[in-house]
Amino acid sequence: MNLTTSTDGHILGKVQCPGDKSISQRVLILGAFMNQDMVIDGFLHGEDPLSTMNALNQIGAGILVDEDDRVHLQKRNQSFHNVDNVLNLGNSGTGLRLMLGLISGMGLKASFVGDESLSSRPMERVINPLAEMGANIESSRGKLPISISPSTFNLQYTYELPIASAQVKSCILLAGLAAGTAIEIIEPIQTRDHTERMLKNFGANIETTSLDGKNIIKLASTNNLHAKNYSVVGDISSAAFLIVGALISNSPGLEITNVGMNSSRTGVLKVLQKMGANIEVKNQRLESGEPCADIIVKKSKLKGVELSGKIIPNIIDEIPIISIAAAFADGETVIKDAAELRVKESDRLQAVSEGFSALGIKHENFEDGMNIQGAPNTLLIDHSISIESYDDHRIAMSFLIAGLKCSKPITVRDCQNIFTSFPNFIELISSTGYELKK
Repeated sequence: MNLTTSTDGHILGKVQCPGDKSISQRVLILGAFMNQDMVIDGFLHGEDPLSTMNALNQIGAGILVDEDDRVHLQKRNQSFHNVDNVLNLGNSGTGLRLMLGLISGMGLKASFVGDESLSSRPMERVINPLAEMGANIESSRGKLPISISPSTFNLQYTYELPIASAQVKSCILLAGLAAGTAIEIIEPIQTRDHTERMLKNFGANIETTSLDGKNIIKLASTNNLHAKNYSVVGDISSAAFLIVGALISNSPGLEITNVGMNSSRTGVLKVLQKMGANIEVKNQRLESGEPCADIIVKKSKLKGVELSGKIIPNIIDEIPIISIAAAFADGETVIKDAAELRVKESDRLQAVSEGFSALGIKHENFEDGMNIQGAPNTLLIDHSISIESYDDHRIAMSFLIAGLKCSKPITVRDCQNIFTSFPNFIELISSTGYELKK
């Protein structure tokens, strides 16, 4: 599916932020593991969370969705069971890594596959620590397909993350929870802590401390979890596309409600405010242990910035759309220490670079980042332009937002992957005054 932008749009009005993809998948997995009655509101019905739901149902979770899109988990009479058919996680790297932890920790037998993109992504970061914990796990040179056989886990396990990764951290915590293994994880830089917050919300014996600038997360071997209904806050990664769209289109104002404001995820707001964005945060509150708020974006003039070091893990998913903001800011933006982007759904640094080349945006692409020479003016285009998304939802949405500053429509190719994380993107963008055509 290709999408073509329009040239007379703005991003303005009031919209509700779609549910957080990372949280939606985590609460499904933890909820199913607890095997108690609970209802999930605000669940993101994107392809990635649905792939995780289907995989859980294959091992006996019995998850149901009602006519109001609420997710119901009910106490089962039977435990999870082995499966002969493969568990297909589609494009969901989060679902795959977390399910590998859960299933290996429970001592089940299962095999995993995914789509072409997920099958190309390296999984040694979770395979290696799981094997050290005692998991019997086989892969195709560290990639899918992956098979797990029943095994016995160690009574305790300590792991220092070589690279900051919330998915690896969560995989190990879920494996330890399921196996009854005492876990200690040391992370060099804080990554998103949705799993820790959720475990604590459900009564787990988990604590996080700081030592020599590092986070120490400890999960006890014995945990008595109590399920309760859960409300998923909005995904700030999705809100970022709307925020940048409002900023570069000189919108008179945009309000986004129910945005997740977890401090391990709000780096994108800090970066945009550093660039000069006028963003007001109001109605701050807690929903199911996660902070959230409403955001108002006001007319602003953006300027270039330098981004590197500790902020990068906090904004790793938002760097493509931050790059679009940088392209229409005044001056140079430098992004470093972001080599992780080369092993996402696509090589996102290369994908952004190719899109910029097609649009005539001056930049330099290097191993762990790029320099972007920004200019706040509308791009004058005298011929039709087609930009390749590499079937990557964040690349596709980023360049569709860039279309707001192009003098003629541009076409972004292979946009179907948008539905993995932002299923109502086209409709929501349209409601703000910016039409996208199939």
